[in-house]
Amino acid sequence: MVMTRRPLIALGVAAAALVLAADQASKYWVLNVLDLQSLGTVALLPVLNLTMVWNRGVTFGLLNSLGPYGAPALGVGALLVVAALGTWLTRAERPLVAGAIGAIAGGAVGNVIDRLRFGAVVDFIHAHAFGWSWYVFNVADAAIVCGVAALLFDGLRTRRPEGRLAGADRGR
Repeated sequence: MVMTRRPLIALGVAAAALVLAADQASKYWVLNVLDLQSLGTVALLPVLNLTMVWNRGVTFGLLNSLGPYGAPALGVGALLVVAALGTWLTRAERPLVAGAIGAIAGGAVGNVIDRLRFGAVVDFIHAHAFGWSWYVFNVADAAIVCGVAALLFDGLRTRRPEGRLAGADRGR
């Protein structure tokens, strides 16, 4: 499906806004309504908990040791990535790519807001099963991972010129 650039940009911006709103609303609820900071952990399902974690680093807690400069440095880095994603969005040619870029950008901005407000990112979703435990994450992180997966999927799809069969010119 080929669309003109304007609707694709609008799709990407809408995806970013939706992710940002869902991320910030979920964090507000976890912090101010549920008060997960006081509770620590709440079991939702045998494989899913809400667990309060303040992540001062990046994915999987990497770069936690940057000290007082960590939050501003990571925030600036994330905003530079968002700017690059904005440029990419203006060149997107497919809805999947535009939506994925928007999801990544919205998630990145959501985590930057946390860094500016709290000096750390609010993480609270904890999946676990059969003795295996995933890192605690949030809605923004999930959107970033899903966006990257969608971009990988799009990039790995085989694109063939119309009318050509796969392998038609092999063996010549």
